[in-house]
Amino acid sequence: MILSGAEIVIEELIANGVSTVFGYPGGNVINIYDELYKNTHRLAHILTAHEQGAAHAADAYARISGKPSAVLATSGPGATNLVTGIANAYLDSIPVVFITGNVPFHLLGRDSFQEIDILGVTLPIVKHSYVVRSVHQLQQTLREAFLIAKSGRKGPVLVDIPKNVQIDTCEYNPDLTFRLPDSGQRFEDISNFEKAIDAIDKSTRPLIYCGGGVSAANVGDRVIELSKKLNAPVCVSLMGLGSIPHSYVLNLGMSGMQGRYASNMATAEADLIIALGVRFSDRATCNTETYAQNALVIHIEIDAAEIGKNIKPDLSLCCDLSIILPELINQTKPHQNEQWIERIRHLQAEGDVPLNSDFSPRNIIDRINHACDDDTIVATDVGQHQMWVAQFYRFEKPRKLITSGGLGAMGFGLGAAIGASLASGGKRVVLFTSEGSFGMNLIELATAVTYDIPITIVILNNAVLGMVRQMQTQFFDKRYSATTLERKTDFPALARSYGASGYRAESLQELDIILGKLPDHGPCVIDCIIDKDEKVLPYIPLDGGICDMLV
Repeated sequence: MILSGAEIVIEELIANGVSTVFGYPGGNVINIYDELYKNTHRLAHILTAHEQGAAHAADAYARISGKPSAVLATSGPGATNLVTGIANAYLDSIPVVFITGNVPFHLLGRDSFQEIDILGVTLPIVKHSYVVRSVHQLQQTLREAFLIAKSGRKGPVLVDIPKNVQIDTCEYNPDLTFRLPDSGQRFEDISNFEKAIDAIDKSTRPLIYCGGGVSAANVGDRVIELSKKLNAPVCVSLMGLGSIPHSYVLNLGMSGMQGRYASNMATAEADLIIALGVRFSDRATCNTETYAQNALVIHIEIDAAEIGKNIKPDLSLCCDLSIILPELINQTKPHQNEQWIERIRHLQAEGDVPLNSDFSPRNIIDRINHACDDDTIVATDVGQHQMWVAQFYRFEKPRKLITSGGLGAMGFGLGAAIGASLASGGKRVVLFTSEGSFGMNLIELATAVTYDIPITIVILNNAVLGMVRQMQTQFFDKRYSATTLERKTDFPALARSYGASGYRAESLQELDIILGKLPDHGPCVIDCIIDKDEKVLPYIPLDGGICDMLV
């Protein structure tokens, strides 16, 4: 059949399993939006208030659904507004296909109105990118884009489509088949595998360290099998939270700069670390010179580029976790490790941090946690509130925490909460944020209200940029440069002006009353007023080692 490029875009979105596309129209994607108008019965479109909100919403949609999602934006400022969202998806390995329009191909490079070299701008932050030169290349390019986004280590792909390509026509083949070359991710390194089995069998203080790759591969159950067989405790990175149930007796929680005491101390004292789907980022390892000095490190990772980049492992295996974990479980010997487990119990008992006040972040999060079931999706922005959620919220299932791990993008949360709710079929999402982060993209309240998306927005409002202020308190003699906010924003009133519900709580009793009368639909904002000197503890200084925790 003969179709225009714009029609091909719609057909390929549907053929690749996309049911909802996020975006914002403009002159250089108007042809695609015209086809969206004709296909509303086949493909939903969510019009966000800003392209960055669309990018974050699609990111979260992919995290919850486990499938690639799609974003549509026009050229120039529409495309550049996506950059933070593209970078966020790249650093957290999220499969999103970003489709941008551009000026007609013959005008590229002529400083045309709203022209930008978006391929050049985003080259370091995408898994792959294309400029489609001809309508005859469009179908295969889009097929490749979706395959690349979801294969191996997942990630974002950019497809830039000049306007003439959207208008031109060609033959469209709905039965087109296309395969990527073999990625080589099958388990084949027998020598290192045998060495790894031998090292595991000899260890008496093993520790399993889980990253985002465990959630991406859906292998949390397999990790627990291995943990039980080895009697090995488990710690997680920020991106690994939820991959192992909080209630699992050997789950020590998050490790790293703001990690739990027992998790960090176990990392320091282990004689073997089995690292699964992790990047060993600076926030996870802190001082790499002193990280896991007593341990032999086995790094199992699907992306060969991550092996040895930050921490040089003693043994490495580049492989899909779903392939190698059953083999590890089958071939390792059962362990008792009674002294090690006794030490772990002692560390868990030692690590509690005292509360500053009754209306503390921990108690607020605990109240919200009790009001939610295990299937509730929790999104966060970035800052102290993000780390408090990581430390205190009890995640029991994978893909229930939506957070900006690698980029740490303030303003991520509200767009992400919108995408997460839509991906879950309209379930209520809880967003933990702060007055600093929320202020960056609060315009997406308009989107949440327009589409009646159920989001409970909990602002942990300390009237300061808390994480930076905490560093200024501890390391800069309390010189609070540009971190004390003098804003007069009334967040409950602001929420109501958008058409959402708005409340303020200054005590646990007030919070309990609010939680008892929340609306059944649509977004609501709960502004929780907390002390400006609440701190994230434990906390490791930037140049400190994994044991240098301030408690």
